[in-house]
Amino acid sequence: MIDALHREFVYLWYYFELQLGQVFRYWVWGMLIGSAVSVFGKNLIHNLFASISGKKYGVFGIILASGLGILSPLCMYGTIPIAASFSKKGMRDDWLAAFMVSSIMLNPQLFIYSLSLGTDMAIVRLVTSSICGIVAGLCIRIFYKEKSFFNFTKMQEPSNHDTDPNIALRYLKNVWRNVKATGGYFLMGIVLSALFMRYVPADFISGLFGAEREFGVLLAATIGVPLYACGGGTIPLLMEWLNSGMSYGAATAFMITGPATKITNLGAVKIVLRIKNFCIYIAYVMVFSLLAGIVVNLIYGI
Repeated sequence: MIDALHREFVYLWYYFELQLGQVFRYWVWGMLIGSAVSVFGKNLIHNLFASISGKKYGVFGIILASGLGILSPLCMYGTIPIAASFSKKGMRDDWLAAFMVSSIMLNPQLFIYSLSLGTDMAIVRLVTSSICGIVAGLCIRIFYKEKSFFNFTKMQEPSNHDTDPNIALRYLKNVWRNVKATGGYFLMGIVLSALFMRYVPADFISGLFGAEREFGVLLAATIGVPLYACGGGTIPLLMEWLNSGMSYGAATAFMITGPATKITNLGAVKIVLRIKNFCIYIAYVMVFSLLAGIVVNLIYGI
């Protein structure tokens, strides 16, 4: 009995080390670059977004807002108060929607993490996150042209934690906050992926999420709702699932519904949306994730 337990521990430790070696450097680089963007570029990004208010950019403003949302390093509880301050200055709802949705989907740190899944998968995530924000903005522009979609009355601008006068200490403190916020989820993801490698046959994953089963896209979109807790924590799981035969389309659907319906993000979104608009948001995310996953599978066939 003891020998069997020891043998299982050795196997699990081997898989743990294997997964850690594959993704650890991306996690570190993601934190370092994400903190750099947060400390040195956050104000510039948000000032650029604020500067387009009142400009007659039309649809191009939606595209620009989506791009700036992806560049923004803030979490959703930080993004929505910023959006509220922009709204008070006269920012259009369609631009705000594009900015907020893209910011939910992706940020510079998470993009670096996603490179561990391969360049193609990282680019797919970047493109689909951008399009998700752009389409959201277009929908608001078309269907809510004469009325407001958001209600920011309950939101206040968040306090700035990056205030240390010493710029080096300011950066290091931001990195440390990143470590505390993501480290536990990252290790949990490594442990779960090691358990999958040891105990879940690759044929089982390919059977559920493989390219030949369109149902896999729907299933991946659905499980993204309860399983997604932190972007860094899901990367090791996605890596193992992709290695075991998960299609790119199913992975894409998971990466869309996960951050969009993460419980903390939903809590923030619910604050600024009435119940009807909140349901519209959930339906939009699910439909977009399914369509994006199907299109990605048609393009890659894997």
